[in-house]
Amino acid sequence: MDNYISKVVIWKDRIMTESYKPLTKNEELVLYGLVKFPDKNDKQLAQLLDMKDSTLTSIKKRLEEQKFFKTLYIPMLNRLGCEILGIISSTFNPIIPLEERIKITSEKIETFEEIFFSLGELEKGFSLSFSKDFSSFANINEVRTETFGQLGLLENNTPTELIFPFKLSNIDSFFACDRILEDYFNIASKENPDEPYIRPKWFEDGSIKPLSLKERKVLVALIKNPNMTMEKIGEDENVELSRHTVARMKRKFLAEGLIKKMIIPDLKSIGFDIMVFYTFRFNPNHPPQFEDFEMINSKSTLFFAHRKFNAVMLSVYATYADYKEDKMRKFTYLKDQNILTYNPAPKKYVFDQMEIIKYFKFAPITEKILLSDLAEE
Repeated sequence: MDNYISKVVIWKDRIMTESYKPLTKNEELVLYGLVKFPDKNDKQLAQLLDMKDSTLTSIKKRLEEQKFFKTLYIPMLNRLGCEILGIISSTFNPIIPLEERIKITSEKIETFEEIFFSLGELEKGFSLSFSKDFSSFANINEVRTETFGQLGLLENNTPTELIFPFKLSNIDSFFACDRILEDYFNIASKENPDEPYIRPKWFEDGSIKPLSLKERKVLVALIKNPNMTMEKIGEDENVELSRHTVARMKRKFLAEGLIKKMIIPDLKSIGFDIMVFYTFRFNPNHPPQFEDFEMINSKSTLFFAHRKFNAVMLSVYATYADYKEDKMRKFTYLKDQNILTYNPAPKKYVFDQMEIIKYFKFAPITEKILLSDLAEE
């Protein structure tokens, strides 16, 4: 049997920062394998990587202990009662210290269950959220604008709302990092080498899935505790089910696409330097087609959501030169195709200067959607 992946022995120049932790070639390969195949057990992954079981298990344990990756179960909340993925981007008064702004944000804004990811730098910040409806989303931004405005934190503009209703939008990338690591570690995949890579779509199935009360509790518990054993989840006072029942429900959730297992690497620790927040507004007389979105969806893409006439993209780069090259390629293509109308300057976030306030906190909104005001059956 051919090996699934081969490692190309080419090392890139990397920016050496205080947070950078160089990995061995085997560690890179294992981290990439974990990210690309999150559903495989150690034995299956070792076979795919052509590695001894004991070697893989040892490396995986070491990477986990050193916090090189985080394991998550992502809820497909579009199938559980949420209608909107929302993004709020703000530009701040640089006179206010970042620490003070984060303190205020944490106390008054980040407490909203809807927000699952947010970060900030001295003069800017953004957050991502899942909301049941537009009113829920708009309320967050009204509180944010009022709070920041009263304290003089904002420049002379209000935070920008970017709304992607699931029924009208495409989420082409949602923090899946396999291609990012494949490129950064110079790993060659042997899967369908002659065919173009097609990214899996996210939140595409909009059918609402009814769940029993026990199923809802187990799903919330899995989101809260992705590393916990089925036995421990079953013993939780809010669940109280056997290990076998919890395991059966988990298999059902995965098979029916209600949750998706992901392993997300710590990009800062392995040497990435910059995250860039792109927003695009497209020509109403010549909107982009499928192939146009694919052309700008490069290997650096971390997150990509688009509607017919606008899009938001998060990309990560190891060096500033990588960013400039990718940015030029995107904008040259869009302008040559007469697709782009107006585009604000991309906002650059340096990993060593930004503060992550919320990091993939999906449990609060999942619990709010599934369990709030729910009477015991």
